[in-house]
Amino acid sequence: MQLLLLLCPCSAAPPSRVALWPLSGGADSSPPVICPPSSGCRLLEAQLQTQSREHEEEVDNLKTQLEALKEEMDRQQQTFCQTLLLSPEAQVEFGVQQEMSRLTNENLKLEKNERKLKKQLKICMKKVQDLEAAQALAQSERKRHELNRQVTVQRKEKDFQGMLEYHKEDEALLIRNLVTAHLPLEGDVASLVALRGSWDLDEVEHCCLLLAELKPQALAGAVPCLPAYILYMCIRHADYVNDDLKVHSLLTSTINGIKKVLKKHNEDFEMTSFWLSNTCRLLHCLKQYSGDEGFMTQNSAKQNEHCLKNFDLTEYRQVLSDLSIQIYQQLIKIAEGLLQPMIVSAMLENESIQGLSGVKPTGYRKRTSSMPEGDNSYCLEAIIRQMNSFHVVMCDQGLDPEIIQQVFRQLFYMINAVTLNNLLLRKDVCSWSTGMQLRYNISQLEEWLRGRNLHQSGAVETMEPLIQAAQLLQLKKKSPEDAEAICSLCTALSTQQIVKILNLYTPLNEFEERVTVAFIRTIQAQLQDRNDPQQLLLDFKHMFPVLFPFNPSSLTMDSIHIPACLNLEFLNEV
Repeated sequence: MQLLLLLCPCSAAPPSRVALWPLSGGADSSPPVICPPSSGCRLLEAQLQTQSREHEEEVDNLKTQLEALKEEMDRQQQTFCQTLLLSPEAQVEFGVQQEMSRLTNENLKLEKNERKLKKQLKICMKKVQDLEAAQALAQSERKRHELNRQVTVQRKEKDFQGMLEYHKEDEALLIRNLVTAHLPLEGDVASLVALRGSWDLDEVEHCCLLLAELKPQALAGAVPCLPAYILYMCIRHADYVNDDLKVHSLLTSTINGIKKVLKKHNEDFEMTSFWLSNTCRLLHCLKQYSGDEGFMTQNSAKQNEHCLKNFDLTEYRQVLSDLSIQIYQQLIKIAEGLLQPMIVSAMLENESIQGLSGVKPTGYRKRTSSMPEGDNSYCLEAIIRQMNSFHVVMCDQGLDPEIIQQVFRQLFYMINAVTLNNLLLRKDVCSWSTGMQLRYNISQLEEWLRGRNLHQSGAVETMEPLIQAAQLLQLKKKSPEDAEAICSLCTALSTQQIVKILNLYTPLNEFEERVTVAFIRTIQAQLQDRNDPQQLLLDFKHMFPVLFPFNPSSLTMDSIHIPACLNLEFLNEV
């Protein structure tokens, strides 16, 4: 007997029951009353039809693909059978013909894609040309407007006194071009109106066309820390006209703009280094030209003329100092994130000294790396290249040498901590050959520090625990004299770390004896008076306090040139 499923979708709540009605021809087989169709029914019906069509299309596509694959398999099988019947020479010739046919088809596809990409390129070039034309037009309109304003009142030519004047309503544009110009605009016109206040939307859109993409590379040929000098010259003019509100607003906007940039580029080493150097330089300028005699000892007579006259910005110097610490910590975090994946492979697993791969502890000869082969394995040269990149970026951007030294001291500490922690946890690397490998790698890092004049930074001292661990792996470990030598040498390692390495030490071969329990107890007895921390592993996230020593500049403000790429034409030299 057939059953009729009756479901009323008109109800708002989901149906909990359905009616099954027999489709027999009996007297009592008349169905119940069905709800009249409603908008909900029609919507549900339409959705079901749409899903049904999509399903059918998907099934058709899969069938088509299946047929194509079957045809390809039949063709390849037929070709393979034909090839087997041919002589070896004919098989080679047939294979060459097949390969030529395949390459010809691929070339046709590539040519088709090339024509398509060329067409897209032409469209993009047309858009770029239109945008450049619009920018040139907007800039010419602005210059013409400025010329019209200068017709009525002309200024007498004066010597540049190292001050930059700007109108209060141009402050937002100054911060946008000088600090946050590299952030994407994303049509953020309304926010710029809120900052400037006196513009309408059309005028803001006009000025947005003038905004450049300020990046550190754009100022490669300019004076290092140029944005800091420009900001100080603007502050100095506000001090000159005794406008405290203007000074407060400019400094507040600058600090907020720098924070916004750092939040946007929290994984960009170059951008973070750029604003660390500029923030420190602005801090130095506020000290050097504060009028405080303690900061003026190295000033020239010309520089003393550029000191602030009316305002004491000591509180803002403290705010900038705190901001510099935050930027420094972000810089260290980015650098450590780039270096940390390389450390274990480069320092412990990679074979820097050729021939040591055959001198492995018994039972570990086949293990050359705990990491898979490929992009995840690193050598010591990768670490050195990365540190070279850090050093070049910071030097080019004018970061103070004292700060650069503290950066590498922190990074070398992390290399020491991560390597030593892995050594304390892995038996397969606690061997004489690893000790020799470590000493070689550390010597290469020390040589790199000397070549960059960073050997006085304290970075080598942070590596002392790892140096002593490498020596411990190479020392004799038999007699009481050996125990005494180990105790006198390993002063940077705790008793717990020394005992752990001795317990993990693995002989190179069956002829080398293991470290005996009696020898380890002798070590413990001689070191029992030490007040060592109970912690076995080092805190590789520990960060040393950073210091920003005062570093005055020899430049005078009137000698600084502002490049046109910054789009700061609204600043007037005073």
